[in-house]
Amino acid sequence: MSAQKSASRTKPVSAIGAFVGFVGFSALAGLLVTIGVTPAIAVAGVTTTSTIGVFESLPEYIEIGDLPQRNELYAYQGGKSVHFATVYDQNRQELKYDQISDQLKNAAIDGEDKRFWDHGGVDLTSLVRAGVGSVAGGLGDSGGGSTLTMQLVRNIKMNQALELPTKEEQEKAYSEATEQTIPRKLEEMKLAIGLAKKYTHKEILTGYLNIAYFGDQTYGVQAAAQHYYNKNATDLTPAEAASLIAIVQYPEARNLSNPSKYEANVARRNVILKSMYAQKHLTKEQFDQAIAANPKDYVKLTAPTQGCRASVGDGSQFFCDYAVKVVKEMSQLGSSQKERDAAWRNGGYQIQTTLQIDLNAQQKQILNTYDDKAETRLALGSTLNSIEADTGRILTMAQNKDYDQSLKSAPTATSLNYSVDKQYGGSNGFQTGSTYKLFTLLAWLKAGHGLNETVSGTPRDMSTGWTECGQPYYVAGGYRPKNDSPGESGNYTVARATALSINLAYLNMAQKLDLCDIRDTAKSLGVHRADGGELKSNPTSVLGINEIAPMTMAAAYAAVANNGVYCKPIAIEQITNDEGKKLGGQTKDCKQAIEPSIAQAAVFAMKGTIASGTARGAQTYDGTQLFGKTGTTDTANQIWLVGSSSRVATAYWQGNTNGKELNLRHFSNGVNGTYAGSRADVWRQAQTPVNAAYPAGPFTDPSSSSIRGNSIPVPNVEGKSADEARSAIAGAGLTYVDGGARPGGGQAGTVSSTSPGAGSYLSQGSSVTVYTTDGTQTTVPDVVGKSFDEARGLLQQAGFADVSTTTRYAKGGDGKQCTVADVRPQVATAASKDTTVSLQLFGDEDGKAPKECR
Repeated sequence: MSAQKSASRTKPVSAIGAFVGFVGFSALAGLLVTIGVTPAIAVAGVTTTSTIGVFESLPEYIEIGDLPQRNELYAYQGGKSVHFATVYDQNRQELKYDQISDQLKNAAIDGEDKRFWDHGGVDLTSLVRAGVGSVAGGLGDSGGGSTLTMQLVRNIKMNQALELPTKEEQEKAYSEATEQTIPRKLEEMKLAIGLAKKYTHKEILTGYLNIAYFGDQTYGVQAAAQHYYNKNATDLTPAEAASLIAIVQYPEARNLSNPSKYEANVARRNVILKSMYAQKHLTKEQFDQAIAANPKDYVKLTAPTQGCRASVGDGSQFFCDYAVKVVKEMSQLGSSQKERDAAWRNGGYQIQTTLQIDLNAQQKQILNTYDDKAETRLALGSTLNSIEADTGRILTMAQNKDYDQSLKSAPTATSLNYSVDKQYGGSNGFQTGSTYKLFTLLAWLKAGHGLNETVSGTPRDMSTGWTECGQPYYVAGGYRPKNDSPGESGNYTVARATALSINLAYLNMAQKLDLCDIRDTAKSLGVHRADGGELKSNPTSVLGINEIAPMTMAAAYAAVANNGVYCKPIAIEQITNDEGKKLGGQTKDCKQAIEPSIAQAAVFAMKGTIASGTARGAQTYDGTQLFGKTGTTDTANQIWLVGSSSRVATAYWQGNTNGKELNLRHFSNGVNGTYAGSRADVWRQAQTPVNAAYPAGPFTDPSSSSIRGNSIPVPNVEGKSADEARSAIAGAGLTYVDGGARPGGGQAGTVSSTSPGAGSYLSQGSSVTVYTTDGTQTTVPDVVGKSFDEARGLLQQAGFADVSTTTRYAKGGDGKQCTVADVRPQVATAASKDTTVSLQLFGDEDGKAPKECR
């Protein structure tokens, strides 16, 4: 909001001066003389055609709006519905004219617009004085020619800007509302004229005092009086009234939230008090008392009592803000958005939400502990979102940052709701990393593949081999993806690749599918980009490059926990109007998105993530069956863990929010390790009270056919000729790949091994690499306990020509002397046939060679 005030007093002077130079003082006078008739006629004949065009193109009127009733929001606590927020339109509490202190009215008029009761929205005298002052070198706080009516216009437009859905739109509209340009000043004047025609002076003054911004996220005199003085705006002292009005031009510099701002406030306050005394609205005694007053004696800073900022329950503010946005879209309030906005502004509604206050507060405290909102090394954000699987009810929406809807927030706070889409919270979402692998897993199972199928996790070039929407897809410039750990390579079952989150294994799975099928599987579970764009379906999307809101991911995982039934997230259970009539809430919207057997198989695989995979440590101590999936972006600047019981899914996200790719594995959380390293522990703590509140039964185990799918076992071809192996593998529906000859035993040219090994399950057409032996090796037979001659015979029979005995003997006893105690290379070892085999024999009890062995 600081931009608002610096724009209001530092630049208006030059803008007015430019305006005066543009139309000339005579033209300006001509315009204002006829202001009460038709502004366009007033301009005609006294200025240029372009000026007429600018003025005539401007809107004629702007609405002040009706005084609202309050809207009450309810949530659940201890199993009961409790009130947790009182919300007026735009987080303000409006008063009627007679409810506002006379001291406030006088301070506003005497300090900002002395001729308010006499002019029709624009004051010729003040405007001309501002122009002269500009030419003379500036007016400072003596006035910029803006009447209270013109300031009301500006505040209405700033207020409208803050109602826009995204922060970008808000900032753009806010800047336009406060910019100091000739067209903007002309628009202010014309709209002020329109206001003066349509509304009485009392209505305009009331509207101004109810809409003005008083700093520290406080709008309107009633909220300001309660916040700064802990009293109503009905009865204020002259010093209190003047101090409030002193804020409006520079709300960030002059508000009373911090003693460091008192000096600036008092300087302007005293100017206003002098004007009030000069206008005979204060006696000499009142004036002297007010001038001598010290803000520290009358400021009693109080937390707000209305608006989402004041909602009950630690961390409930972001959910409150989301719920309000959702309600204002619901048809129960009207058939058009204009009708709905008006209905909400008029108020009187009671809104029952789905929020569980205690669970949300517990999760907020966990985030406070492990994801410090005051972290200065990076812009750390984090959320916890829990959703009931069989209803879609949003139970929690916790965030590490504090809630602050001002355009310029403190580092520990934000106006962005990281949990939800840009439309509702201003956030563009976050790359999901490997939590997105869920959708490849589901598409894999839907295509008939199984969890026991073997896939390669070995890094390789993957530029080709892709299918997107039925068409071949080629990655220009090459694509050599990596696993998270350099040591991850080789073959994995899909179940194990899921538990360990092996990137290459999942990319190889995706190459057997259509990338669009993976995308469409995600869509069927409600997954969408937070910015409203289309989900990407290129190869890298398999590893989670789409930016998605945490609540969206929680809902998708909840659907898998719910046997494939996806329930759209809901926040509003019931709306009751001011007459007590129940209008209904968000309709439960559930559909069978994934076959139950597919969902059950996916759950089975992801249970392994918690039991023995990347989410070890996430298992709650209550023994509730859980499944989950971790996610980490390439640079580890976004960290996820999404998991669920059979009743409630919880998504934990943490990340750097300013776009910098800072690795969260390299920053300690000051509690139990790095930010990234603590995710399993954080998720466990967050899910534990959820399990207590929503006890969950076990998951349904998948059938053996679901685990196996239509996969094919690799036949055992060891010892067969290459041609025999080729025939057996092709007959099984697999593809024979010649791996070449390797040093080995047996008959040269026969099969020594395959990759994957015999008995491994593969999808039809998968490659089996066959290795043959070159016959140069043989296996050391078991000769321990044999006599030397027997051992030598067996070794020679196995193909070893060079057999020797050691001069050292092992301690032996009766019956063991002269028999083999040990052999090198060891028994069952494959070795080249020209290797020298050494035998150690048993000696006597002292380990000496008996005579018969010499």
